[in-house]
Amino acid sequence: MPHRLDDIARAIGAAFAGDGALEVTGVAEPAGAGPSDLAMALKPEFAAQLGAGQARAAVMWDGADWAALGLQGAILPRRPRHAMAGVSRLFDPGQHFADGIHPSAVIEPTAELGTDVHVGPLSVIGPRARIEAGTVIGPQVFVGADAQIGPGGFLREQVSIGARARIGARVHLQPGVRIGGDGFSFVTPEVSGVEAVRASLGDQGDTAAQAYVRIHSLGAVSIGDDVEIGANSTIDNGTVRDTIVGDRTKIDNLVQIGHNVILGEDCLICAHAAIAGSARIGNHVVLGGKAGVSDNIVLGDRVIVGGGSIVLSNVPAGRALLGYPATKMDAQIESYKALRRLPRLMRDVAALQKAVFKRGDSD
Repeated sequence: MPHRLDDIARAIGAAFAGDGALEVTGVAEPAGAGPSDLAMALKPEFAAQLGAGQARAAVMWDGADWAALGLQGAILPRRPRHAMAGVSRLFDPGQHFADGIHPSAVIEPTAELGTDVHVGPLSVIGPRARIEAGTVIGPQVFVGADAQIGPGGFLREQVSIGARARIGARVHLQPGVRIGGDGFSFVTPEVSGVEAVRASLGDQGDTAAQAYVRIHSLGAVSIGDDVEIGANSTIDNGTVRDTIVGDRTKIDNLVQIGHNVILGEDCLICAHAAIAGSARIGNHVVLGGKAGVSDNIVLGDRVIVGGGSIVLSNVPAGRALLGYPATKMDAQIESYKALRRLPRLMRDVAALQKAVFKRGDSD
């Protein structure tokens, strides 16, 4: 449905200019925007593309000369990309899951569902599970025995919540999220070759080949409020205590979080990142795509780990890391630069050696 320009600006707390009564029905990139679209011209290089489209209104930046670009109106937020969060919320059409309890859903008699809970087709709610008010359970979702899901949650299709998991308020889980699988915990009857190598950082000695025995996961998973988890990400149960994810943390697609991990508040974990068992991650930590964190180590608050980096030791608060093994980002970049210069340096050394030997022969 259409939105007036001034209503959009008011809803996201931004200034507007021009025709506030102008109505738009969708959002588009500048070059592809039609006359009823709100163009996302968030910076000058995007605004330069407005001429290729037909937009009459755009989200721009504070001080932008919108009239010179032929627009009839503009929204001018202080921080344009943050404004995009509000605009996208207004125009999100949603998933159109049906209200109520679908006839094909299987809900154990001992499960508790709060007011206005919706359960989609072929979903299963286990015994003594508790789902609080306003939560939406999509199609083919599994909620295990004694699991708890707070109010206002949104579980997309094929999400799986294991037994005893505790999920906070307003948690958003994308398709295929798996919470509460068993941790990857196995042990051998005697010291294994892996343990020997880890202790010696060398040869595994005369350790014998042995079969691995499962250590059962007695803990569960505890997730705070306002957490979002991307498609096909997995969080394992703790061995004795729960694996923990703090409030407002955002996890991308295809992320693995191992058993006993403690992940702090307001963290950002990008796609393909992996956190090994019993690692402790502070608050406001960012892990770039494909970053890895070794087991049993500690990352302090506000640590930033660049994409593809592997962290093998404890990291103090506030540090930015890059590389494998991960070291301070500025030092790692200097090392990369030196590595690129290495072939030229070797040629120079070879030329110097040749000149020295030639001079020695002439003497």
